[in-house]
Amino acid sequence: MPIYEYAAPEPAKACPHCASGFEVMARLSDPELTQCPECGGPVRRVISAPSVATGGSHLLKESHFSKHGFTQYKKAGGGVYEKTAGDGPRYISGKED
Repeated sequence: MPIYEYAAPEPAKACPHCASGFEVMARLSDPELTQCPECGGPVRRVISAPSVATGGSHLLKESHFSKHGFTQYKKAGGGVYEKTAGDGPRYISGKED
């Protein structure tokens, strides 16, 4: 369900609720509000930036790397990387011994 923002067209003549703006969670099929639910004064819908959530955060988890046969390393310092997930060697280094 989307969240719609509303504000009074003339904040100086509005109640504190609609003067600063308020949010309403409503269905797409619900009619647009024309009156403030607190004072009954006129309000208009305000266009604002969308909030988009993506579902890919699970792809960065260590268990996801291991499950698909990858090895993940994090920098330990001095050109040495330490394994955090997977079946590879515990440490890798760009230095020759």
